[in-house]
Amino acid sequence: MHLPTAVNRLATRALIAPLLAPTLPVALRRRGLDLVGASLPLPRGTRRDLGTLGGVPTAVVAPPGPLSPHRVLYLHGGGYLVGSSASHRPLLAGLAHATGSAVLAPHYRLAPEHPFPAALDDAHAAWTALRAAGIPARHIAVAGDSAGGGLTMSLLLRLRAAGEDLPGSIGLISPWLDLSCTADALTRNVASDAMLDPSWLPDAVADYAGPHTGAPELLPLEADLAGLPPLHVVAGADEILVDDADTLVERARAAGTPVTYERAPGMWHAFPTLAGLLAEADASLRTLGPALRADCLR
Repeated sequence: MHLPTAVNRLATRALIAPLLAPTLPVALRRRGLDLVGASLPLPRGTRRDLGTLGGVPTAVVAPPGPLSPHRVLYLHGGGYLVGSSASHRPLLAGLAHATGSAVLAPHYRLAPEHPFPAALDDAHAAWTALRAAGIPARHIAVAGDSAGGGLTMSLLLRLRAAGEDLPGSIGLISPWLDLSCTADALTRNVASDAMLDPSWLPDAVADYAGPHTGAPELLPLEADLAGLPPLHVVAGADEILVDDADTLVERARAAGTPVTYERAPGMWHAFPTLAGLLAEADASLRTLGPALRADCLR
């Protein structure tokens, strides 16, 4: 049942945002976010299992009934420090129903215990396992939110640099792409973003990237964006990371890469994580899911 947008905004600010703040121990933040995700409703008939991909523990979320032959590899957000398939249950379920496919969410290793490139190595291992299972690259969509959106772009750049086949489609929800933390929206939208505070980001960068902030895989906004799979980008107009999405979309379009962009008015960072409660979240997934599916089945 959908709650009013104002109620969702208040709940995000009061219940979710504090669990992202570095003032709390990271173990407590992880547990708290997982409990929030576990408390939210899922669409009727959602199936959930836990397996492995390339040695990486992976949640498999699927709608009822026969599945589309394509698959979605989903990389969750959380600043590379927190988050899991449990914290993202509603989004994963909503996306599975919207695509008619299984969504596979690797539990990639998190910083600060496992800094870059551990998360990227795990995402690559999961991708490689899907390919080894006989799924053509063009039938796999890779998607992610926030830091998971940045990780999605990192994986895409690594695959291209290695000469590997690329995914059929890319989905990015409020992607965090600029680790320099200098975008104008970090100050412009500080009061309107219900989820993120820009003061939290530098510590996450230090814990995850450390001395590797100049690695090409961590600089998607400086990469050649020509020849990439179709990009489907969702961001909240009121979020502090909207400039990252704006810049990526502008540069990708200039490079000739197919792009769709939903810049949702009045929405905050990663608002589709509230699928099932927030009407705007469900609407975004109902657009994103079929777009990913169409690309992969073309």
